[in-house]
Amino acid sequence: MYRKAVFCFMMLAFLSGMVAEGTMAFTIESPAFENGREIPSTYTCQGRDVSPPLSWSGVPAGARTLALIASDPDAPDPANPRMTWVHWVLYNLPADSTGLPEGAGNNGTLPDGTMQGVNDWGRTGYGGPCPPIGSHRYFFRLYALDKILPDLGTPSMKELLHAMKGHVMGEAELMGRYKKK
Repeated sequence: MYRKAVFCFMMLAFLSGMVAEGTMAFTIESPAFENGREIPSTYTCQGRDVSPPLSWSGVPAGARTLALIASDPDAPDPANPRMTWVHWVLYNLPADSTGLPEGAGNNGTLPDGTMQGVNDWGRTGYGGPCPPIGSHRYFFRLYALDKILPDLGTPSMKELLHAMKGHVMGEAELMGRYKKK
Protein backbone atom coordinates (compact mmCIF):
# COMPACT_ATOMS: atom_id res chain seq x y z
CA MET A 1 0.00 0.00 0.00
CA TYR A 2 2.80 2.39 0.96
CA ARG A 3 4.68 1.74 -2.31
CA LYS A 4 1.50 2.34 -4.32
CA ALA A 5 0.90 5.69 -2.57
CA VAL A 6 4.51 6.76 -3.18
CA PHE A 7 4.25 5.75 -6.84
CA CYS A 8 0.98 7.72 -7.27
CA PHE A 9 2.51 10.76 -5.59
CA MET A 10 5.58 10.56 -7.84
CA MET A 11 3.41 10.25 -10.98
CA LEU A 12 1.33 13.28 -9.96
CA ALA A 13 4.48 15.28 -9.32
CA PHE A 14 5.89 14.21 -12.69
CA LEU A 15 2.69 15.05 -14.58
CA SER A 16 2.25 18.42 -12.87
CA GLY A 17 5.87 19.21 -13.74
CA MET A 18 5.09 18.50 -17.39
CA VAL A 19 2.14 20.88 -17.33
CA ALA A 20 4.15 23.56 -15.55
CA GLU A 21 7.00 23.08 -18.01
CA GLY A 22 4.67 23.68 -20.96
CA THR A 23 3.28 26.92 -19.60
CA MET A 24 5.17 30.08 -18.82
CA ALA A 25 4.36 32.34 -15.90
CA PHE A 26 3.42 35.94 -16.73
CA THR A 27 6.22 37.99 -15.16
CA ILE A 28 7.63 41.51 -15.12
CA GLU A 29 11.12 42.42 -13.95
CA SER A 30 13.78 45.09 -14.20
CA PRO A 31 17.53 44.76 -14.65
CA ALA A 32 17.79 47.89 -12.45
CA PHE A 33 16.41 46.32 -9.25
CA GLU A 34 15.19 42.98 -7.94
CA ASN A 35 11.64 42.38 -6.80
CA GLY A 36 11.25 43.68 -3.24
CA ARG A 37 14.57 45.53 -3.32
CA GLU A 38 15.50 49.23 -3.40
CA ILE A 39 14.89 51.21 -6.56
CA PRO A 40 18.12 53.02 -7.55
CA SER A 41 17.93 56.80 -7.05
CA THR A 42 18.40 57.32 -10.82
CA TYR A 43 14.72 56.44 -11.22
CA THR A 44 13.51 58.77 -8.44
CA CYS A 45 13.04 62.49 -7.81
CA GLN A 46 16.51 62.48 -6.23
CA GLY A 47 18.09 61.28 -9.47
CA ARG A 48 17.30 61.64 -13.17
CA ASP A 49 13.62 60.77 -12.49
CA VAL A 50 13.40 58.52 -15.56
CA SER A 51 11.45 55.28 -15.82
CA PRO A 52 13.42 52.13 -15.11
CA PRO A 53 13.98 49.54 -17.83
CA LEU A 54 11.33 46.83 -17.66
CA SER A 55 10.98 43.46 -19.33
CA TRP A 56 8.23 40.88 -19.29
CA SER A 57 7.48 37.41 -20.54
CA GLY A 58 4.75 34.80 -20.50
CA VAL A 59 2.01 37.09 -21.80
CA PRO A 60 -1.14 34.92 -21.83
CA ALA A 61 -2.07 33.46 -25.21
CA GLY A 62 -4.85 35.46 -26.83
CA ALA A 63 -3.92 38.74 -25.17
CA ARG A 64 -4.54 41.66 -27.53
CA THR A 65 -2.86 44.42 -25.54
CA LEU A 66 -1.14 45.27 -22.24
CA ALA A 67 -1.59 48.01 -19.64
CA LEU A 68 0.96 49.14 -17.05
CA ILE A 69 0.29 51.05 -13.84
CA ALA A 70 3.02 52.13 -11.40
CA SER A 71 1.77 53.23 -8.01
CA ASP A 72 2.62 53.73 -4.33
CA PRO A 73 -0.02 52.43 -1.88
CA ASP A 74 1.89 53.81 1.13
CA ALA A 75 1.22 57.52 0.55
CA PRO A 76 1.79 59.79 2.23
CA ASP A 77 3.19 57.92 5.26
CA PRO A 78 3.70 54.14 5.31
CA ALA A 79 2.81 54.13 9.02
CA ASN A 80 -0.55 55.71 8.14
CA PRO A 81 -1.27 55.29 4.40
CA ARG A 82 -4.26 57.28 3.19
CA MET A 83 -4.07 56.95 -0.58
CA THR A 84 -2.40 55.30 -3.53
CA TRP A 85 -0.15 57.74 -5.41
CA VAL A 86 -0.05 57.03 -9.14
CA HIS A 87 3.34 57.34 -10.87
CA TRP A 88 2.65 56.06 -14.38
CA VAL A 89 -0.31 54.95 -16.50
CA LEU A 90 0.15 53.21 -19.87
CA TYR A 91 -2.32 51.29 -22.00
CA ASN A 92 -2.55 49.61 -25.41
CA LEU A 93 1.03 48.39 -25.24
CA PRO A 94 1.35 45.73 -27.97
CA ALA A 95 0.76 42.23 -26.57
CA ASP A 96 3.87 41.00 -28.41
CA SER A 97 6.13 43.62 -26.79
CA THR A 98 8.70 42.34 -24.31
CA GLY A 99 9.60 45.44 -22.33
CA LEU A 100 10.44 49.11 -22.19
CA PRO A 101 13.87 50.75 -22.20
CA GLU A 102 15.09 53.10 -19.48
CA GLY A 103 13.44 56.49 -19.82
CA ALA A 104 10.57 55.28 -22.03
CA GLY A 105 8.04 57.12 -19.90
CA ASN A 106 9.88 60.40 -20.27
CA ASN A 107 11.31 60.59 -23.77
CA GLY A 108 8.52 59.16 -25.88
CA THR A 109 10.21 55.88 -26.87
CA LEU A 110 7.05 53.88 -26.30
CA PRO A 111 5.96 51.14 -28.71
CA ASP A 112 3.63 52.22 -31.54
CA GLY A 113 0.03 52.44 -30.39
CA THR A 114 0.87 52.83 -26.70
CA MET A 115 -1.09 55.56 -24.95
CA GLN A 116 -0.38 57.29 -21.65
CA GLY A 117 -2.71 58.30 -18.88
CA VAL A 118 -2.24 60.98 -16.27
CA ASN A 119 -0.25 60.43 -13.08
CA ASP A 120 -0.94 62.11 -9.72
CA TRP A 121 1.32 65.03 -10.62
CA GLY A 122 -1.32 65.86 -13.23
CA ARG A 123 0.86 65.04 -16.25
CA THR A 124 1.47 62.16 -18.61
CA GLY A 125 4.67 60.17 -18.41
CA TYR A 126 6.60 58.66 -15.57
CA GLY A 127 7.09 60.37 -12.23
CA GLY A 128 9.55 58.55 -10.00
CA PRO A 129 9.42 57.74 -6.31
CA CYS A 130 9.59 60.82 -4.09
CA PRO A 131 8.24 59.78 -0.69
CA PRO A 132 7.73 62.56 1.86
CA ILE A 133 8.48 60.23 4.80
CA GLY A 134 9.61 56.65 5.38
CA SER A 135 10.26 53.74 3.05
CA HIS A 136 7.51 53.23 0.47
CA ARG A 137 6.62 50.32 -1.79
CA TYR A 138 6.25 50.95 -5.53
CA PHE A 139 4.29 48.46 -7.61
CA PHE A 140 4.66 48.09 -11.38
CA ARG A 141 1.59 46.08 -12.41
CA LEU A 142 1.31 44.77 -15.93
CA TYR A 143 -2.10 43.60 -17.15
CA ALA A 144 -2.80 41.39 -20.18
CA LEU A 145 -6.11 42.35 -21.81
CA ASP A 146 -8.32 40.48 -24.25
CA LYS A 147 -9.07 43.64 -26.25
CA ILE A 148 -7.50 46.84 -27.52
CA LEU A 149 -8.95 49.69 -25.51
CA PRO A 150 -10.51 52.67 -27.29
CA ASP A 151 -8.74 56.03 -27.10
CA LEU A 152 -9.45 57.08 -23.52
CA GLY A 153 -7.54 60.35 -23.86
CA THR A 154 -5.33 60.66 -20.79
CA PRO A 155 -7.18 58.54 -18.24
CA SER A 156 -6.45 58.42 -14.54
CA MET A 157 -5.61 55.06 -13.00
CA LYS A 158 -9.21 54.75 -11.82
CA GLU A 159 -10.58 55.45 -15.32
CA LEU A 160 -8.19 52.96 -16.89
CA LEU A 161 -9.06 50.25 -14.36
CA HIS A 162 -12.75 50.86 -15.09
CA ALA A 163 -12.15 50.51 -18.86
CA MET A 164 -10.20 47.27 -18.27
CA LYS A 165 -12.91 45.69 -16.12
CA GLY A 166 -13.91 42.28 -17.47
CA HIS A 167 -11.00 42.20 -19.94
CA VAL A 168 -8.01 41.24 -17.73
CA MET A 169 -6.54 37.87 -18.70
CA GLY A 170 -3.52 38.01 -16.42
CA GLU A 171 -1.49 40.25 -14.14
CA ALA A 172 2.24 40.43 -13.37
CA GLU A 173 3.78 42.50 -10.61
CA LEU A 174 7.17 43.95 -9.72
CA MET A 175 7.65 45.76 -6.41
CA GLY A 176 10.51 48.04 -5.45
CA ARG A 177 11.16 50.14 -2.35
CA TYR A 178 12.49 53.64 -1.88
CA LYS A 179 13.27 55.99 0.99
CA LYS A 180 14.72 59.45 0.45
CA LYS A 181 18.36 59.81 1.38
